[in-house]
Amino acid sequence: MRLSREAPFPVLAIAAVVSVAGAVGGSPMAEKTGQSTLELLRHWPRAECGKGDRGAMESLRPAVREAWMDANPLPDEFPYYSLLTCPEPDRISKVLKSSYKKLAKIDARNDGMVLVVDQFIPSSSFLGCINADHWAVSVPVGRTRPKVVKRYVDHNDYPREAMFEAILRFVEEDLDSRINRVD
Repeated sequence: MRLSREAPFPVLAIAAVVSVAGAVGGSPMAEKTGQSTLELLRHWPRAECGKGDRGAMESLRPAVREAWMDANPLPDEFPYYSLLTCPEPDRISKVLKSSYKKLAKIDARNDGMVLVVDQFIPSSSFLGCINADHWAVSVPVGRTRPKVVKRYVDHNDYPREAMFEAILRFVEEDLDSRINRVD
């Protein structure tokens, strides 16, 4: 964190932006998911979801994301990185199989929630493609819901901490090399 002399509060400095299985371009699944489906998530054990999604599904529609990106060009003051999820079909959890198959009609390269092409930040550096589904990378269901894992989220055991450490090390080295190229 960098403290600004002008501001009475800390100003955070951004060195880079990293997207991990990000829904940068939205998802065709947002077009197909209704409010009634989302309401089911409120009944997940220990969920603290209120009624409604506050426009989250609307914001995930590809046309909405495209319009936003067109109206809000990304700043070029810092680098962007994208780490994508593109699992083999046998690495998709049961709960995501149906959406994986629906998305596969558009593009087989998807993680059960988002197409690979929609995970990429424009003009970003490609970090790689992980053989894991969307939830495996982003939601550690297995750590708190063993019964749910056994029945529905059966491919959730993913070394997230090691993945994030690898990302941070790569980005740090890349940023250092960019500084050395400028000097």
